[in-house]
Amino acid sequence: MCTRDSRRPRTLGRHAVLALVLLTSALALSGCKTTSAHRGADITTGSISLAPERPASLREVMELRKAWKKHPGDAAIGLRLADALKRLGQRDEQVEVLKKVVEANPGRADLRRHYAIELLRANRAVQAEQQLRRLLAMGQRDWQVFNALGSALAAQGRHDEARQNYALALKVSPDNPKILNNLAMSYLLDGKPEQAETHLRQAMKLARGRLAMKVRQNLALAVGLQGRFDEARYLASNDLPPKQVALNMAYLREMLGSGQAWQKISSQQ
Repeated sequence: MCTRDSRRPRTLGRHAVLALVLLTSALALSGCKTTSAHRGADITTGSISLAPERPASLREVMELRKAWKKHPGDAAIGLRLADALKRLGQRDEQVEVLKKVVEANPGRADLRRHYAIELLRANRAVQAEQQLRRLLAMGQRDWQVFNALGSALAAQGRHDEARQNYALALKVSPDNPKILNNLAMSYLLDGKPEQAETHLRQAMKLARGRLAMKVRQNLALAVGLQGRFDEARYLASNDLPPKQVALNMAYLREMLGSGQAWQKISSQQ
């Protein structure tokens, strides 16, 4: 039987919850550090198809830049250049190229979608919101757009608005585990782990593959934030090696039990 830690605070600070989301989600899927507030969310959408991800070379980028200069606004060349820049780690230049592609092709919803999602992945939530609202105005009212808009709003701390958009997404695509996961993450970032747990358990029944791993780790976090460490450890151990599980649990215990740790995390945000 799992027990609750009587020391845990009744209300979780937004900064502390965010820090925990970043830590646990990073350990859960890649073992790498991340600074993205979207790590626990699923924001994939759009229909743009690019080559499988591989390292980009400076020569490739230079050749694509020459072609882009010769044919500014060409969508195919612009997408290839933006993709190569992304693989080279040049995020700012990548989104700038995508912006020019969209400006040169204002009626193409697929390009605007791709641009919006890449803005989200580059932590430019305000700009992503603007593009997603343009898509809605263009009549693109599918679940992917509502879902992505919810993520953009949640990243800005506008959780009530985010959840309204997730609700709209669920109307179009009921019981979609990606949307349920993102809805739960909004509650988690809003300091409401109990509500997050409810939606994550629903998502767990529906998710498969890599998404199931992501949902399970988010559920471990939601449970752990309520002080139920044994249950959180059990959930986390399905996908993580013992050392990473131990790190997660130690961090959760420190956060929930130490006033100094709370102050430290808040000062780092």
